[in-house]
Amino acid sequence: MKKIKLLILFIWAFQINGQNIKIMTYNIRLDIASDGENDWTHRKDFFASQIQFYDPEIFGIHEALPNQVNDIAAVLSQYDFVGIGRDGAGKGESSNIFYKKERFKMLESNTFWLSETPNKISKGWDAAYPRVCTYALFKELKMKRIFWVFNTHLDHIGVQAKANGIRLILSKINELNEKKYPVVFMGDLNSEPASEVIAILKKEMRDTRDVSEVKAFGPSGTFNGFKHNEPVVLLLDYIFISDESKFKVKKFAVLSDSKDLKYPSDHLPVYIELDYK
Repeated sequence: MKKIKLLILFIWAFQINGQNIKIMTYNIRLDIASDGENDWTHRKDFFASQIQFYDPEIFGIHEALPNQVNDIAAVLSQYDFVGIGRDGAGKGESSNIFYKKERFKMLESNTFWLSETPNKISKGWDAAYPRVCTYALFKELKMKRIFWVFNTHLDHIGVQAKANGIRLILSKINELNEKKYPVVFMGDLNSEPASEVIAILKKEMRDTRDVSEVKAFGPSGTFNGFKHNEPVVLLLDYIFISDESKFKVKKFAVLSDSKDLKYPSDHLPVYIELDYK
């Protein structure tokens, strides 16, 4: 009888844990030789080991050049990914979404440009560069739960481009989400908490930092600029969930792991654990 009770408790604990979905957003810093000892060749192994340790089911990346996407896909073979570069397939920086292919089935995905002509390669408003948003509709293979993930990297200069880009993304979410599935929206928004961009977002979505059941862990900011000896206070990276969401945010963290006084990127990743009710 005692063994049976222990077995039931084990099965119950496994099922409860199986409801959690670990998600991460990560600006990985593009591969550029001028970074010297912080360039991708020096960072990629530690970056991959960090992902393997935290083991997110889904993670979004930004500033990823094609060779970086290929490097990540080769090492982290348990994931599949969606998304194309801002200059077209296999060209330029991308905002890919990686997902565990044994847990999720991707039902639908696409990439659109943050501009007046979102269905073709283009630069919008006062942006310095073309910017994209990649999205995917996922179905959990075991639990059969369905939800959307949107991932973007807003412009770092264009004020109008950032505000209009967010409005375009919210409009796209409303257009696509006819069945009102839960939505996760994440990315490097190049915007601080008091900005217009975040104000627009908070009218329709919830910042996971604000609604986490466990107090937010880690630095208050996410941009480190590879300066390991300075506090990280500039907050640019976020994960939001839809107001009508069935998600409950169990944990929220900004991860400041380093090795030999070196970060794996000039941004720290944001990590959350969701309970899908």
